[in-house]
Amino acid sequence: MKKILHIISSPRGEASLSIKLGNAIIEKIKAEHPGSTLKEINLVTQPFPHLEEAHLASFFTPAENWTSENIAAIKYSEDAIQEILDTDIIVIGAPLYNFSIPSNLKAWIDHIVRKGITFKYDENGAEGLIKGKKVYIALSSGGIYSDGPMQPFDYAEPYLKFILTFIGLTDISVFRAEGSSIPGMQDAALEKGISSIHLN
Repeated sequence: MKKILHIISSPRGEASLSIKLGNAIIEKIKAEHPGSTLKEINLVTQPFPHLEEAHLASFFTPAENWTSENIAAIKYSEDAIQEILDTDIIVIGAPLYNFSIPSNLKAWIDHIVRKGITFKYDENGAEGLIKGKKVYIALSSGGIYSDGPMQPFDYAEPYLKFILTFIGLTDISVFRAEGSSIPGMQDAALEKGISSIHLN
């Protein structure tokens, strides 16, 4: 039995390929681990605020000195990090927007990357502090970015892999539903993505 956390960032609802691909990943996890539980965080209906001065002030104030304003400002971050700590498997749905990730997903990331909490610096450099989790990324795109001439312009997968590894989430698998805007490939984009899912 596994605890699964599904992060949704697409605003397209039932039409979203990243959501459908993420759900397919979750179905395979549940088939392999009967009795697994799922918690869903929809960053469209439950948006995280972009970082403001109040959030940064709370991040760098020791907990014993938090004011009521600090506590209110840091709640998104504290809750998001605890949700990650409480789960075994994280599934992140990410449509490719303007060659990168949606801003709501970036906002969530900004709340979970915290010095002294999810990473630290020592004499050896940076060390991620979240250990022992599996991450699956469900990436969708209208074009083909896994290879070919557009591959260098995919800034979503490299960024997500780097920032998640930075906080200790090093076991990452990426599956793609791509080519949904290309005539002749549209209908097969999701099916191809789902058929590529292999849990490890």
